Amino acid sequence: MDKQSCAGNMVEKVREIPLLELHPFKNHPFKILDDEAMQKMVESVDQFGVLMQVIARPSPEGGYELVAGHRRHHACKLAGMKTMPVIVREMDDDAATIFMVDSNLQREILLPSERAFAYKMKVEALKHQGMRTDLTSTQVAQKLSVQQVGDDAGVSKDTVRRFIRLTELIPELLDMVDQKQIAFSPAVELSYLKPEEQKQLLEAMDYAQATPSLSQALRLKRYSQEGKCTREIMYVIMDEEKKADLDRVIIKQDVLRRFFPRSYTPRQMEDTIIRLLEQWQRKKQRQRER
Repeated sequence: MDKQSCAGNMVEKVREIPLLELHPFKNHPFKILDDEAMQKMVESVDQFGVLMQVIARPSPEGGYELVAGHRRHHACKLAGMKTMPVIVREMDDDAATIFMVDSNLQREILLPSERAFAYKMKVEALKHQGMRTDLTSTQVAQKLSVQQVGDDAGVSKDTVRRFIRLTELIPELLDMVDQKQIAFSPAVELSYLKPEEQKQLLEAMDYAQATPSLSQALRLKRYSQEGKCTREIMYVIMDEEKKADLDRVIIKQDVLRRFFPRSYTPRQMEDTIIRLLEQWQRKKQRQRER
């Protein structure tokens, strides 16, 4: 049964649509995780239903393309629901992209990769809108689009540009940024490396069991721009001792693997090492007490 919802001065119908007819937005940059927050959303949906309708638009391939509400859609699936309330709007690609990005940027927690691709998609959509009106050149449209994305998000245009740079990282490095293994500023500089150089950097990082500092990332960027960023230079730079590492003891993975079954995860190895050190400490304590 259709209900009604007010959007500004416009009255829109809320329709119950089968979940199977709702499809994700093309190149949707926001990750849907089965985490604690999702579990709470599933419990809420199961108890109270969907309190905020999702927004979708008709899809040329049939069914509907979700514009806002991907997490609610997933929660309904997990809750075993067959349909959910949806507001269907006619939107072109640019308008739908801008709406999708804005509705998700309101979330409290966003991964760097999510924000990066969201900013990029919105900039491209705004630039395309500006060019369609024949108001400005491509370069000016790009500049104005970046400024508007920053204004809408409450950040500077430089911050928008730096986040968009992250989209040039290969997936493996971008995942490390999301997992806070690589800091944001070094990651921005590493994005200027060619994809093949980034792959070689992964090998150098694994060898050194370290991630680049900002100064190291800047040097790698400079070598890349000069055409001198060889595998050998990467290994030398990544094997440098950082000031923050002077008080750390690092045991390379290939050394540890000699003492553990191949099935052991890094966490299992760490737990075993701590347990053995505690046993050794207790043994030394007993020897001193004799």
